[in-house]
Amino acid sequence: MPDQTHGATGTPTEAGQRQTVLITGGAGRIGGYLRDRLRRPGRTLRLLDVTPPERQTDDADGVEHVLASVTDYPAVHAAMEGVDAVVHLAGIASTRAPASDLTHVNITGTTNVFEAARLRGVRRMVFASSNHAAGFGERVITGQAGLPRPDSFYGVTKVFGEALGSLYHDRDGMDVVCLRIGTCKDHPTDVRSLGTWLSPDDAGRLVEASLCHPGPGFVVVWGVSNNRRRPPAWPLDAARALGFHPEDDGEAFADQIEEK
Repeated sequence: MPDQTHGATGTPTEAGQRQTVLITGGAGRIGGYLRDRLRRPGRTLRLLDVTPPERQTDDADGVEHVLASVTDYPAVHAAMEGVDAVVHLAGIASTRAPASDLTHVNITGTTNVFEAARLRGVRRMVFASSNHAAGFGERVITGQAGLPRPDSFYGVTKVFGEALGSLYHDRDGMDVVCLRIGTCKDHPTDVRSLGTWLSPDDAGRLVEASLCHPGPGFVVVWGVSNNRRRPPAWPLDAARALGFHPEDDGEAFADQIEEK
């Protein structure tokens, strides 16, 4: 790996300061939701993905594109130059994918992102974990619901990412916010997702809070909207402590879903 180089501090932007945020998986569904919702004066979004963007913009729009895989360490390290914070979304999001593929992308790729960020001096990491990291937690008593209880090998890879975040915080002082994301789509699609839905707007609010909260340390929070049917094992207290104020409720779609 390259010698250590020191980049930006990763502290939240202040008036007159500029900030560069690297979003891995920036061409994916959640990356698309965040792209417009995270744009701010003085902030550059650098989107890294193996897929070319559907919409081309130039640097004047505050959006840059890097065509690369998180499994390519030299490319990830190069993309980290001048970065203040990382939103790590890239990965295989399937509970049915082969373990070998999940290991290559979700474990090796996530390790590459954390290590390149450390070597570049990045101080803030927002890691897209998943409700599958604690999918079986809904079946145990509430007092244990916050513990990792992966429901698949995909969930295991997300538990790995959370553990990696803990290591990089405790050993290296990196601020790491892990988001156990629920059902992040335009709208709920079934009865279960009426409770697990994370709306695109609330996804933007949650990531913005994760980027801007001063000194969050290491924390795991649930990424879910203010749903009336939110699972009891998915508390919002930790996310609210970051400054997340969810405004949407999947119940608005209940009638049309329950009529199907």
